[in-house]
Order: sequence, then structure tokens, then C-alpha cells
Amino acid sequence: MIDRVRLRSNQWSRLRSIVLNLATTDGFYARKFREAGVRTTSMNRVQDFMQQVPFTTKDELLADHLAHPPFGSLLTKPLAHYTRFCQTSGTSSGQPMAWLDTTESWDAMLACWRRVYEGADLIKGRDRIFFAFSFGPFLGFWTAYEAASRDFIAIPGGGLSSQSRLEMMVRYGATTLCCTPTYALRLGEMIGEASGIERMALRINKIIVAGEPGGSIPEVRAHIEKLWDARVYDHHGMTEVGPVSYEVTDLPGNLIVIEEAYLTEVIDPQTGLEVADGEHGELVLTTLTRTACPLLRYRTGDWVKKRIINERLVLEGGVLSRIDDMVVIRGVNVYPSAIEAVVRQFPEIVEFMVEQKKVEAMDEIALLIELPGNIAKSLLKKLETKLRDTFSLRIPVQVVESGSLPRHEFKAKRWRRMTNDE
Repeated sequence: MIDRVRLRSNQWSRLRSIVLNLATTDGFYARKFREAGVRTTSMNRVQDFMQQVPFTTKDELLADHLAHPPFGSLLTKPLAHYTRFCQTSGTSSGQPMAWLDTTESWDAMLACWRRVYEGADLIKGRDRIFFAFSFGPFLGFWTAYEAASRDFIAIPGGGLSSQSRLEMMVRYGATTLCCTPTYALRLGEMIGEASGIERMALRINKIIVAGEPGGSIPEVRAHIEKLWDARVYDHHGMTEVGPVSYEVTDLPGNLIVIEEAYLTEVIDPQTGLEVADGEHGELVLTTLTRTACPLLRYRTGDWVKKRIINERLVLEGGVLSRIDDMVVIRGVNVYPSAIEAVVRQFPEIVEFMVEQKKVEAMDEIALLIELPGNIAKSLLKKLETKLRDTFSLRIPVQVVESGSLPRHEFKAKRWRRMTNDE
């Protein structure tokens, strides 16, 4: 069991060193400290830090990267010390941000990813992990793979077709699959007649998912586990901060924050104040071990439920949604993850997409679905009824031509905001 008093003391020791170092530079945080009137000399505990240091937002980081191209002014060491490059998938403006790490900061993130594997009870010398990723510039791909390669046979599946990936899993006896929830569904639906590979030929018994909220949506988890006859373990992280949380066998459907590496707050987005145990709020993170490009009180935009269970900080139900993904439809708050939770209750649905547009100055949504072969119209009625009962809204459902909706390997984009001309 964690000693939270000792944990807080260790967090403050790391944090104090980071803050004092940042104050002596001329970078992003030194300027931020001056503008906010932060007095490091009067900062003697974590509570002082939270009271004095303002939040950091993604918009601020983007502005800093644009003002100090190409890497921004967060770096704490000379550029020659940095060896690793990663890039975010883009912001609301479409502008990605580059992130650099030293060997030390990179190793700190690998240590966090190893906690993910420990949480899933993987065994060195026994388990073989298959990575169904494209291995682009996103941090999660590389840290997951490199951390695995320290203890397990790590099999990269980048640049391959779904068929070839399934064949490789059989050929090399992979026991664990690492991918997004969306891609786990897509691969799972190919098992059997679509690929010629029967489930019994696969040794996959655990699937570690990340990149989307789906891993903690009960309906999505259940669908993946049924397709693969395997246990799903969720994980979440961000390129900006690194690997943040992991799932363990004894707390299914929940995420444990790696507090040795992150000072964590869950706040009311409106007031900025910490919420109580059992309440919902926005996840705010301060990096404690990724010191070559630290972030202080970073508003992640992740909507979570805070719980302390056996002295561990737990995100109950995982990351529930993105705050900026919420839309208001005729006065009702609607999250994409909630739509998906309903859709996944109907295994006949092959793929789906939500279209949002303005109708007489009001936002409206419609659900597009793909169905295999001839499915009775009764399914549409059942789905529309379930949507109405869940959201107290009438959400029209339309069946579209098979194969017309996009398929996804990385983060699925199933919410389309349309213009009035479309």
C-alpha cells in the first residue's frame, strides 16, 4: 500500500528542483513565473506550488512553438543534449507540436510504460508483444515498443496489412496485442472467415489499448474481449506529458495514475479548484521525471472521475471523454464516447459515424451506420429507441453503403462537423 505522506514529500522534492531550475532560465516558464508574480522563495510545499503557479494550456504551448520554432522554449538543456523527437497529432488549428527528449527523460517515460506491462501481469521470458501500430511520430508508439523490448520479445507490425499482422501473430506466437481500441475491433472482426485465421490459431490472451477512450467504455471492452477471447487492459498518456496511467487486474475498467512521475490534480473546469473524492473533473498534470521538457499544471482536457482506492489515485472508469468533444444538442450534453457506448450494444453494426450540422442556428446530429447484408429494419428502430432513451433526444439513424465509412488504425475520427453547404 502506498504511503501518501511519503509520496507527497517525494513529489515535492522533485518538483522543487524543477521549479527552481526553470526560474533561472529565460524560457517559457521563467516568463510565465514573472507574469504571474510567482515567488519561488516562498514556495515550501506542494500546496504553495498549486496556489502560485497558474495552469498551462495547449493554446499557450502552441503559441510558444509558433513564437520559438521549431521546438518552442520549454527545453531545459542545450539542444545538443536532446536525442529523441516526437510530434503531437495536431491541435484544433491543425498545427502539430514537436517534443524533444534527452536520454534521461526518455528513460523516465520507458519506466512508466513498464508499469503498464506490470499492471497487465506480463511475464518476462514468456510473453511476446505484437505492436499493431504504424510507428509514426507519436510518442506512444515508440515508448511502448522500447519499454517492451527491455523485457519481452517485441514484434513490430508497422507498415503491414491487417491480414499480414494476424498472420505474424500466429507465426511468432504473440501472446499480447498492443493497439488502439478501434483497431482491436477491426482486427478482431477479421478473425475467422474474413482472414482464414481461426481464433484457436492465435495465442493472444491480453490486449493493451490506448489512444482513445474506448478501452474504458464497458460496451467496447466487452466487444473486443468477445472477438479475441482475451482480457483488455487500458492505458492512457499524451505526447505532451508521456505515459500517465495503467490498468491492473484487480481493478478492471479503472486507471491508476503513476504518481511517482506526475503530480496530479482533478479540478472543476470552471473554478479551477480541486474536486473531492468521487467527483468528476478535468485532469491536470505536472511532470516530475520528464524534466528535459517539463510541463507544470497542464490542463489535459481529459474528463475523469477522481477516486482514492487503497491509497492509490484512480481514474474510475478511465478517461471518460474529452471536455472539448462535448456538444450541446437541444440543451443536452452529448459526448462521442456515450454515443459509441450505445452503438457497441449492437454487434451487427460494422462501422459508424456521427454527422453534426447547424439547422436553423441549432446543432443537430445524425448517426450513419454500416450493416452487413440484409438486416431487418427492426434493428434501426431498436437503435433509435435506445438513443432516445439514453439521451432524451431523437437522433436519426441512416444505413449507408457497405465500405463507405472510413476505417481507422490509429485514433478513430467518427464525428464529422459539417458545413451548411454539405
